[in-house]
Amino acid sequence: MSGGWNTIESDAGVFTDLLTNLGVKGVQFEELLSLEPDALAQLHPVYGVIFLFKYPTNVPYRGTDKPLDGTFDYEASERLFFAHQTIQNACGTQALLSVLLNKADPSMSQEGDAGYIDIGDKLRDFRDFTIALPAEIRGEALSNSELIRDTHNSFARSSPFVDETQRRPDEEEGDAFHFIAYSPIGGTLYELDGLQPAPISHGACTQEDFPQKVMDVLQRRIARYDANEIRFNLLAMTRDLRIRAREFADDDLLASEERKREAWRFENALRRHNFVGFAGEILKGVVSAKLVEGGSAYDDWVKQGKKKMEKRAAEQRARKGGEGEDVEMQG
Repeated sequence: MSGGWNTIESDAGVFTDLLTNLGVKGVQFEELLSLEPDALAQLHPVYGVIFLFKYPTNVPYRGTDKPLDGTFDYEASERLFFAHQTIQNACGTQALLSVLLNKADPSMSQEGDAGYIDIGDKLRDFRDFTIALPAEIRGEALSNSELIRDTHNSFARSSPFVDETQRRPDEEEGDAFHFIAYSPIGGTLYELDGLQPAPISHGACTQEDFPQKVMDVLQRRIARYDANEIRFNLLAMTRDLRIRAREFADDDLLASEERKREAWRFENALRRHNFVGFAGEILKGVVSAKLVEGGSAYDDWVKQGKKKMEKRAAEQRARKGGEGEDVEMQG
């Protein structure tokens, strides 16, 4: 029986450090703010993309005979690393592993592909053990991997009030989001979604074709949503940009990428801590200061705080009454 999996953010720094902590070398993620193929092509070589979207609850999601776009390739699930998702909150890590573990075998690459990734000894052992298993058993093996689960959970936001790993089945939730992967593998563009019965083929695709073809697929997918739905996120898995900087002796790019990594490390360190105790100490200090002032200072301060909270709550209710509200996307 596997332990629980917490929610992690769709964030380039989170995914990059997650892979680094799993022992992967020479890979990073970049967030894409545009669906223009050139935005992806500029990051060459690109191993695949991770797409986050709102999970549809008003229509059937899992295909039976055929998906909404593309075709099921059941034979591919035997030779690719494709795993069924068997546990909640694991879809982000499962999506990035769906790209990564299909780039770990040089024999799967064609000439011109982004190529081989050094996934490290531990993930290589995991892949070697699971690649011969059926997709549903691979999903169980992934869910029960302490290495992958513990690394994944180390990037969850710390909360002293919520234990997502113990969520009750009947507990009401807000909007749900889901991660899937797209990658050119062996000359075919595949959609790798653990909630589907098999990999979905979107036709022949070379490495050079990938930016245009995957963006066409994503545009069609997004077009199926209401025009006011804007909660999407797209991350590209690329070769470490510091390698390119060193190859071309681009000191400015290298310095920029090193600063980015430092910022990611700082942000990820903050995610591991909750600041309830810190906030409590500040509040006690402010209360003490107001009491020292005497008179009505304390009561006036409390009344002012209540007015601000009431105003903030009213603004939040007004925003919820509108359409197209943008929120922080997690999965």
